[in-house]
Amino acid sequence: MRNELRNILWFGLLLGNLTLAILFGWHQARSAPTAAATAEIIEQGRQVYADQCASCHGAQLEGQPDWKTPLPSGRLPAPPHDAGGHTWHHADEILFRIIKEGTAAIVGNGYESDMPGFADFLSDAEIRAVLAYIKSTWPKRERTYQENVSQPR
Repeated sequence: MRNELRNILWFGLLLGNLTLAILFGWHQARSAPTAAATAEIIEQGRQVYADQCASCHGAQLEGQPDWKTPLPSGRLPAPPHDAGGHTWHHADEILFRIIKEGTAAIVGNGYESDMPGFADFLSDAEIRAVLAYIKSTWPKRERTYQENVSQPR
């Protein structure tokens, strides 16, 4: 009876260790692609930005010259998306909606902007990828600020 009990305990210990090993392996397998996906998403966003955004906002996210001074049309030039601009002051939800719906639709009250909505051209995933790319270029201080303003209130 004593040997039988010892065998049951050993079996239970072995089964427990095997379960932990499987769970650890599963966790590692699930975590590794997440990091790779982040790099892939940022790269996808870089490409979409180059194709759809850089012509106005600049290849280096620098925006148009004198972006705070209205053009003769009364509209503002395209702002930079680097740390020198104001993009990082806005929450994710607002940035997403500006890209999807256009600035005028978000600001409202007859505001006019040359920034169109891209709902017909970009998927939600592509918009999120562009935002991931832009945010990946910001220094830590700007990223932290933007993460904080993006938290649900």
